[in-house]
Amino acid sequence: MTQVGPGATLRHVKKTSTRAFKTAWFSKAARKSRIGDPALVAAIREVMQGQADDLGGGVFKKRLNKNMHRSIILAKGGRHWIFAYLFAKKDRASIDGAELADFRKLAHAFGRMTDTELQAVLKQGDLLELCDEK
Repeated sequence: MTQVGPGATLRHVKKTSTRAFKTAWFSKAARKSRIGDPALVAAIREVMQGQADDLGGGVFKKRLNKNMHRSIILAKGGRHWIFAYLFAKKDRASIDGAELADFRKLAHAFGRMTDTELQAVLKQGDLLELCDEK
């Protein structure tokens, strides 16, 4: 897995062929929670450095928004990172076993996705690529 330093920008991350995305659902939830793309890009850098809870099977849990929210991130071979789910810490402690199993299946499905399929999903708007520009 590629390590990216804290001073790197998304452009530096892209040069290593690592890309970060968010689902359309996650995008709406993050916007409501006032979590912007720059914070998500920084969170991905931290996950790549091991600063997240590895739940196994390509699923990670990362704290966001001054520890007020939790995100579920799916990894595709260390090259693609996908923010899939967001919840407030005050609303629930964590995801349950059935949800974790579902997220592992989803991570596996993203892992099998070809670059052509990824481009189609992006074009449909089901995934949005993160940008740290304001």
